[in-house]
Amino acid sequence: MPLTPTDEIVRRARAAGTGVGAFNVLQLEHAQAIVAGAETADRPVVLQISENTVRYHGALEPVALASLAVARAAKTPVAVHLDHAENPDLVREAVGLGLGSVMFDASKLPYAENVAATREVVEYCHQHGVWVEAELGEVGGKGGAHTPGVRTDPDEARAFVEATGVDALAVAVGSSHQMLTRDAVLDFDLIGRLRAAVATPLVLHGSSGVSDADLTAAIAAGMTKVNVSTHLNKAFTRAVRAHLAEHPAAVDPRHYLTPARSAVAREVAHLLTVLAPS
Repeated sequence: MPLTPTDEIVRRARAAGTGVGAFNVLQLEHAQAIVAGAETADRPVVLQISENTVRYHGALEPVALASLAVARAAKTPVAVHLDHAENPDLVREAVGLGLGSVMFDASKLPYAENVAATREVVEYCHQHGVWVEAELGEVGGKGGAHTPGVRTDPDEARAFVEATGVDALAVAVGSSHQMLTRDAVLDFDLIGRLRAAVATPLVLHGSSGVSDADLTAAIAAGMTKVNVSTHLNKAFTRAVRAHLAEHPAAVDPRHYLTPARSAVAREVAHLLTVLAPS
């Protein structure tokens, strides 16, 4: 199946009133597991590569080209997305490699600087047919738009979207990155007010800390794209630990990465059915 643009996947989900799962790729096994889970659930999915993962690999190209290859071989629509990029040069590299969407994160900057930097990235990406997500507010865990207690103001969100031309907006509504427990308290009223304030799709970051029931409620309130990473990493690591505990003499990584990959695939399939019930 040809690579599917992120905007097409998100637009269809929004029109249907469902959510889109966007899951972070740390290595090849993650990309394979995410696509396997999407195929099992028969749902579209977004593979995300963060700037942190680029630093881990030392370069974007190897992990990006591997993810693109896995996406193109999938039996369900798959998009490949650059996540939480703070460096405009990395955005330009992603565009050149063929990623169909990017998330540019200038949320740590003062509002006016965030607007200026984001607008410049949007202009470049739109010239190349690439969809852009940005962030407003502070989402905790990364010192950006999901910092605990901080919320995105609907009026500011409207002004930001109009000033930058972004295609989607990540907002701070109570979730936090890198949560190990699923007990985040979302502000559903704020989600509804943000949905009414801006015409672009809303993105929920830090969704690993959100329960299944609250993910469903968040979509009903107005969220569309839902980002998950830590929850999958917990499943991956738990499976590795279990295999090594049962096989302490194991030395071949394939033997413990196989159950880890399967564990992630199961979680992806489950979450996709939560986000987009049949």
